[in-house]
Amino acid sequence: MSTPHEHHHDHAHGPSPEEAAADPALRRRLFIALALAGTVVLAQAVGAALTGSLALLTDTAHAVTDASGLAVALVAAILMARPATPRRTWGLRRLEVVAALGQAALLLLVGAYSAVEAVRRLVEPPAVDGTGMLLFGVLGLAANLAAAAVLASSRGANLNMRAAFLEVVNDALGSLGVIAAAAVVAVTGWTRADAVAGLLIVVLIVPRAVSLLRQTLRVLLEFTPEGLDLDEVRTHLLEVEHVLEVHDLHASTVATGLPVLTAHVVVEDGCFTDGHAAQILEQLRQCTREHFPLAVPHSTFQLETAAIAADDAHHTAHP
Repeated sequence: MSTPHEHHHDHAHGPSPEEAAADPALRRRLFIALALAGTVVLAQAVGAALTGSLALLTDTAHAVTDASGLAVALVAAILMARPATPRRTWGLRRLEVVAALGQAALLLLVGAYSAVEAVRRLVEPPAVDGTGMLLFGVLGLAANLAAAAVLASSRGANLNMRAAFLEVVNDALGSLGVIAAAAVVAVTGWTRADAVAGLLIVVLIVPRAVSLLRQTLRVLLEFTPEGLDLDEVRTHLLEVEHVLEVHDLHASTVATGLPVLTAHVVVEDGCFTDGHAAQILEQLRQCTREHFPLAVPHSTFQLETAAIAADDAHHTAHP
């Protein structure tokens, strides 16, 4: 016999988020990319000191952010592989979101500093060594392209990996800006090209950082997963036979690829005595599987009588 409070969990098939996070190949790619990013930081820091280039300095700051972001991503990937416990029921899955948030914040800080410094140098352009800029720009581009190639196949794994890949790609684009500015300075002697390149690198950094920031905040603030309309979900659930009401309907995202949905479903009283409760749970599960297969791989339903729902509502209104 079914009881008034029945729960059902619907899990999607395929590798679990924990299994994906534990992928040793993913961590290996991050480690290689981190080593390449560290090489870029050292080379460009030396180059910025020798040439006096703002574009190279900005790209170096970006490379530092890139390297630190990759280091955080690597640590997060290792910690995310730890299994869930009674105290951490989702394990450490959300670390990838926190890591991505930190990287986005660092990118915004680098962008703000570089914009201010670029404007100052447009007004008072310092001397710049175009040949040295070109050399270090090429070195940075080569290393970043190699790191991007390493991370490309894993960029869709989670927000953490996407953030790491975007930083490497943006840094590669920044190196292209350094190379272009170096060519202009070397050929024409127009040193303001260095500051212009610095501003262009800022333009590359900021929009992507803002986009990443918005995505991570959506997860941390538990917004409804993108592409999921809760009004539509409610409508479909109410179409299930014997369902009278759907309340306390919530959907959020624990981490990349792990959206969750919960709902209290009021059914006819007789369903708890004639065996219909189990059938209704199966129909609700089938409903979400059919209409929202990608948006809600994990759903939890609680069946209630109208009296129980009214009692819950009373206690909620008068705690």
